[in-house]
Amino acid sequence: MQALADKLWYHDSPWYRVLLPLSWLFGALVGLRRRLFRWGVLSRRRMDVPVIVVGNITVGGVGKTPLVIDLVQRLRDAGWRPGVVSRGYGGRVRTVSPVTAHSDPALVGDEPVLIAHRTGCQVAVAPRRVAAARLLQTQGVNIIVADDGLQHYALDRDLEIVVIDGLRRLGNGQLLPAGPLREGPQRLQEADLVLVTGRAQAGTELAVEGRLGEAEHLNTGERRSLETFGRVRAVAGIGHPDKFFQALRDRGLEVTPHAFADHHGYRPRDLKFPGQEPILMTEKDAVKCRSFQEPRAWAVHYEARVPEAAWQTIQSRIGPPPRRRQ
Repeated sequence: MQALADKLWYHDSPWYRVLLPLSWLFGALVGLRRRLFRWGVLSRRRMDVPVIVVGNITVGGVGKTPLVIDLVQRLRDAGWRPGVVSRGYGGRVRTVSPVTAHSDPALVGDEPVLIAHRTGCQVAVAPRRVAAARLLQTQGVNIIVADDGLQHYALDRDLEIVVIDGLRRLGNGQLLPAGPLREGPQRLQEADLVLVTGRAQAGTELAVEGRLGEAEHLNTGERRSLETFGRVRAVAGIGHPDKFFQALRDRGLEVTPHAFADHHGYRPRDLKFPGQEPILMTEKDAVKCRSFQEPRAWAVHYEARVPEAAWQTIQSRIGPPPRRRQ
């Protein structure tokens, strides 16, 4: 289904027109829901601390999580005590739950575990992000970052950041199911910041600096530069696996790719490849594979940087962190 959707949405297939009536219906429902929030029929919940939403208007991964990680780290360096709320996509938890680096991704989702692992900050997941935000407020958090919460309008926000994949952008520009859009392209004009993972277009878009870092062995924690690898097996269960595979090739590696669906629930047999080549995977995949004790598996770190102009905008909107009580 994912391959079929990609063909319809991103490869100039005329067959998407068959689904346009459903897209028009979807668009009408999305518009009605937003108006109900605007009119106060559906209520927004205001937190006692600033809330920054990092989201997208397309289905699939666009590189939000590395940006959330960098944003959390920069907020902490600036004196804030940040926490992250998420729906926990791919997990089975149906109530508000705290997340640590050792939580089970099958229960709470892979991205929240990765964020907790990389940042060490407070993370909470819940189908209703308001509940997760309320939990964090009781744990000393004084600013909340909502990962992938752009369309969760029940949680009021102080600043919206929309992230776009610079390669695939908005696909055919159609709403679901004829295209990849959750909301129309005009939604970008309402966001405070539009960040692009890749080359930005002219206007208000800002390009995100990102690159692959070192590889970390899943069992031993040993770190190696990518240049020390030659022929490898590459595993990716993300929104756009080819980006990971090509990034490895760009670093001089000879790659045999193994693509899985986004948020794939890995089993040990998924990594049982013939031969002895090292297995390189994304960090999001690695949090679900650490317990397998696969001696050939390495997680490749990805470092993204919030553009300096965007960081200045964020600081101006949220102001300085509150002083701690003596």
